[in-house]
Amino acid sequence: MKSNQILQDLKQKYPHEPEFIQAVEELLEDIAPMYDDNQTYQDLDILGRVTEPDRMFSFRINWEDDKGNIQVNRGWRVQFNNALGPYKGGIRFHPTVSPSVLKFLGFEQIFKNALTGLPMGGAKGGSDFDPKGKSDNEIRRFCYAFMRELAPYVGADMDIPAGDIGVGGREVNYMFAMYKNMSREFTGVLTGKGVGHGGSLIRTEATGFGLVYFLKNMLDTANDTITDKKVLISGAGNVASYAAKKVIELGGKVITLSDSVGTLHDAEGFSQEKIDWVIAQKASRKPLKDYVQKFGGEWLEGKRPWAIKADIALPCATQNEINATDAQNLVDNGVKYVAEGANMPSDADAISIFQNNNIIYSPGKASNAGGVAVSGLEMSQNSVRQYSSFETLDKQLQDIMKNIHDACVEYGTSDDGKIDYKKGANIAGFSRVADSLVNYGIL
Repeated sequence: MKSNQILQDLKQKYPHEPEFIQAVEELLEDIAPMYDDNQTYQDLDILGRVTEPDRMFSFRINWEDDKGNIQVNRGWRVQFNNALGPYKGGIRFHPTVSPSVLKFLGFEQIFKNALTGLPMGGAKGGSDFDPKGKSDNEIRRFCYAFMRELAPYVGADMDIPAGDIGVGGREVNYMFAMYKNMSREFTGVLTGKGVGHGGSLIRTEATGFGLVYFLKNMLDTANDTITDKKVLISGAGNVASYAAKKVIELGGKVITLSDSVGTLHDAEGFSQEKIDWVIAQKASRKPLKDYVQKFGGEWLEGKRPWAIKADIALPCATQNEINATDAQNLVDNGVKYVAEGANMPSDADAISIFQNNNIIYSPGKASNAGGVAVSGLEMSQNSVRQYSSFETLDKQLQDIMKNIHDACVEYGTSDDGKIDYKKGANIAGFSRVADSLVNYGIL
């Protein structure tokens, strides 16, 4: 079956899953010619198999709040594809979590993990639980309850969850404690654990650092440098904060961070001291806008960063945070590079505007793969029961991001020498998964 027919079938089957359909369309835009010319792929229905999860299950989570009231949430896990290794993907706690969101994230995870070159399949999970406003005790009780339901379906050689939005080291530690208690095994079933009990150094920094390492490779290839470039960053969590730290370290000038209620603009640029303050402020769940009282700058209530003049944009918040209007604003304000630090933060119209205006653009499945890459390295450390140094892991992360970049260049360079990083990432990632499925036969 040709790729366009598979897409039409998916749209008919899943009209209520727009995020998932968007992710499939984004992939097919680049791989369709290659797929439709490969009779073996079609005979084995590789695309039809890759776009359907191996399995997806939901479960009820009962937990008790601080007032003694019983609360009920819904949890899900999507085990999408394990052609290259055990299922691997984060857990997200957020009110917007739904089967469509998790399917899109799990689908993207297949190819992101493939690009790292590490033996990992693709998965995703989460709950509609909202950690905002919850006490530490409530979050702990919820995490225990969540893992109690999830535990039978995960394992160090089966499915290895990690953190995501709403799930950081604290939450991973709580879930790991419950799994360890239930299984009576100390095993690498989760990544993102605390250092000292199975966790890896540089995991907290990995996605943000990896994003900037990828960006540096893009700039090097374009005979450019990050020095003195003005950089827009959205978000203020781990990815955004550590991307900002690395940009500053390499000589760039970060002028924005943001959260769900507005944007912080500091025209003088963030320093390491200011970024450290932001990290502490977010950790204590205090408003980002308090920054203005301490350091100056301006708080743009209800605004996103994309209408400010700059050279580089690093969207690090959430999916579809850049639409066509935002993309045109970036073009009009002189942005020349967009590297995604979140999962699918640019919608299809925005990507088209980037590409039609010669913005050098990289998709999240390539440029934000640093987090899962270090998760893969954590899995290796758990398997051999040894820890690696920060310096060793940082060097491995740099090498992995360069390899991902080079694969994108290999598969995405046209005859005129122009590099389409999106095309390169999609073809490289899909080919690795598809060829493994061909070798397996029809199972």
